[in-house]
Amino acid sequence: MTDTWIILGASSAMGRAFARKVAAEGCDLVLAARDVDDLARTATDCELRGSGRVASVAFDIRDPSGFQKILNTAGPSDGMINAAVFVGSMPEQSAIDADPALAGNTIEDCFAGPVRFLLALAPLMEERGGGTVIGIGSVAGDRGRIGNYTYGAAKAGFHTFLSGLRNRLNRSGGHVVTVKPGFVDTTMTWGLPGLFLVATPEAVAEDLWLAVQKRRNTIYTPWFWRYIMLIIRSIPEPIFKKMSI
Repeated sequence: MTDTWIILGASSAMGRAFARKVAAEGCDLVLAARDVDDLARTATDCELRGSGRVASVAFDIRDPSGFQKILNTAGPSDGMINAAVFVGSMPEQSAIDADPALAGNTIEDCFAGPVRFLLALAPLMEERGGGTVIGIGSVAGDRGRIGNYTYGAAKAGFHTFLSGLRNRLNRSGGHVVTVKPGFVDTTMTWGLPGLFLVATPEAVAEDLWLAVQKRRNTIYTPWFWRYIMLIIRSIPEPIFKKMSI
């Protein structure tokens, strides 16, 4: 039996890199994103890398009516159904401060939409008795910072949801990996000031695959962000609220 991976946000840099990784491992794929032309290119690439079956589905995380088509496309597989959630958006906090309506889109893309999809997927995974969910959170969710506190709040909420989903799916043999990336070379981070120690999407994909194999609960990628965030979380609030990090 061949496992199937649903990749939400397969046209993102990290989603594309992870799709290539699981294709090389011989898994079937359901690639979902808004950019159908990019999906077609990635599908061809993944077939050449070793995936036995690659399906592409046009999808928008803000439109729940499209979720069932993804589940139906993955359903005929006789193996485990897995999902990796790479969708999200990160407007500048200054833009959200100027137009609070933008906060709703950030929360929808990073939290509410992924939650709705995973709640729809969970019964299928429980029926199969296994499978893995990879949820892409962020180090920004570890502490509210002045530069991106709306995005961070959405990711913090997603972290909490993933923890509860992990508890639920564990009872039927499934697993959930919460991933907290630091700076990764993607469209979302392009041009942002103050970036350092930026990881490649390919390095992140390797970390994700290892976490799946070892059934890790929560990982930071690259690994050193665990210690960076430990320091940031330990700063006393009276000091932290005066800082611009």
